[in-house]
Amino acid sequence: MDPFHVVALAGHKLDLCRQRVQQDTLGHRGRSGDPLYGVRRALRTRDGLLTTRQWTRIAAVFADDAHAAVEATWCAYQQLIDAYAANDPQRGKTLLSTLIDLLRTGLPAGLEELAQLGRTLHRRRDDVLAYFTHRASNGPTDAINGRLEALRRNAGWGGRAVTALRMVPAIAGVAAGSGGAAGASPSR
Repeated sequence: MDPFHVVALAGHKLDLCRQRVQQDTLGHRGRSGDPLYGVRRALRTRDGLLTTRQWTRIAAVFADDAHAAVEATWCAYQQLIDAYAANDPQRGKTLLSTLIDLLRTGLPAGLEELAQLGRTLHRRRDDVLAYFTHRASNGPTDAINGRLEALRRNAGWGGRAVTALRMVPAIAGVAAGSGGAAGASPSR
């Protein structure tokens, strides 16, 4: 698994944890005035890129003990990003391997999303850690596939319109042969 997909998976687990804690503490989904809802994007931002305002908001959210699960998940998310950002591949591999072991065995109750992430990373451990050995990623392939998919989507109407235009003579011929179109004769 390349870094993009691993970090995306961890970010998804962070979102699920935030949503669960939001539901447990307030009894409803996030709304504009809710503290966890207000920091949802800041939580997905790398800690080195956070502004002072975002740090203040996150610190206010983490000050509440009811949000401890979100804080633990956010810390694991940041550690995962830091492992991939390490300049030395061996150090990054060690950091990520340590994190995987921690998520697999050393979690207290109440961190279901982190436990799921730990199980997934442990199951795919060789694939996840292979990035540090080979520094290979399927990111370029995914980028090309994304562009091809966008082209296919954008050409969707054109493709159907061309097909519909090709069918017009056949439809007209059938209609003319059955006496439906005045003055038209079926082309043979």
